[in-house]
This record gives sequence, structure tokens and C-alpha cells, in this order.
Amino acid sequence: MVTLAPAFLDRIDECRSLDQLLAAVRDGQSAVVVIRGEAGIGKTALLRYTSDQASGFLAVQVTGSEAEMELPFAGIHQLCAPAVLEHLDALPPPQRDALTVALGLAAGDVPERFLVGLAVLGLLSAAAEARPLLCIIEDAQWLDSASGMILGFVARRLLAESVAMVVAVREPSPRHEFDGLSELYPSGLPEADARTLLMRAVPDGSTTVSAIGSSERPAAIRLRCSIFREA
Repeated sequence: MVTLAPAFLDRIDECRSLDQLLAAVRDGQSAVVVIRGEAGIGKTALLRYTSDQASGFLAVQVTGSEAEMELPFAGIHQLCAPAVLEHLDALPPPQRDALTVALGLAAGDVPERFLVGLAVLGLLSAAAEARPLLCIIEDAQWLDSASGMILGFVARRLLAESVAMVVAVREPSPRHEFDGLSELYPSGLPEADARTLLMRAVPDGSTTVSAIGSSERPAAIRLRCSIFREA
């Protein structure tokens, strides 16, 4: 049964999908979902919900940053937290060497992305042997190109490693690293819920809520607030 936080309105279908993903991973499978939507639609809230529901999981997070888009492997560096990197010795030498160079832990020529991708896949698999692993990837549209390519590569090859990968991408986005994977498109809030949410933020103001529909995407709700207070 889906239990939403008090401030989490009308996300039952999306939360149910994320609960099912975590249940599959607890049963020994791997699962990936890409949450796509415009800014402010609720992608971060769904990532937070997933993390909150992932009891017993080892959780790691990568957050794309515009400031680091030109730094190769910056996203992979975030992914390889100490609890993951401690399994480095489980990798075959060519993969281990490629990853250590990519992370700046050893000197060497720029490694082949294919070898780094295999290394990351092996590292996540090894980390998930003791308990399920949850990888949260936020603002994937701002990942450096090397990390985006490698994470997309890994996402397509996860099978039965007890790894969950939940990716959030702001749309519209020109990036294609996560195309073809299972997707989730959060819809805009219905008008009644939008009013409730806005009144929670501005309890003593008056609100105007307008709904904008689209035949191609779920309806998006725009909130416009005019606040009138006594002087």
C-alpha cells in the first residue's frame, strides 16, 4: 500500500511504480527507471520518496551540475563513494586500472570509456552482493558526457545484481544516454491538489491556478499566486 507524506499530493501511480521497482530489487533483480519532466514537476520529490522507501539498501547519489559538465568522469567520481569503491579489488586488472585513472587515483593515459563502463558495472554488482544497492541520478541532463555515456551503458546491462537505478532528467533535453529505458512521466497536479499545495505555502493569500493541457504529455499545472495582505 502506498503511503504518501502529508505534503506529497496525487503521486499514487508514480509512487506505486517506484515501490514495485524496489520490491523487484529486493527479490534479487535489477531495475532501472528514468523520470522525465519539466522543471518543478516533482522529479526530485519522487527521488526523495524512493530513497525514503529503500530501507535496507545501500544508497549512492549522483547529481549533475552545469559547472562540472566539462569535467570528464565527474559524475562517476560521485557514484564511487567509499562504500562502493572498497570493492575495487574485485575487478579484473584492466578494468581496475581504467577506473583508477578515470577517478584520478592513478596516473595514466585517458582510459577507454568501455573499460570504465565495465568497471563501474562490476563495482556496482560487487557492492550489491551484501545488500541491495540504490543509485539515484539527479539532473542527468547536466552530467558530463563521459559519465552520462557510462551510466547509460551500465543501466542497459543490469540484470540480476540487486541494483536499482532511478534517473531524473529535465525535459526538454538534447541528451540521449538513457533513451530506450523504462520511463516515468509525472503529470501535473489536478487543480484541487494544486490549490491545496499553494495554500500550504501561502495560507493567507489568494491564489489563481490555471491548468495547461497537452495531447502529447500529461497536463502540467502552472501556479500563479497573487498575495493580498492587510497593511
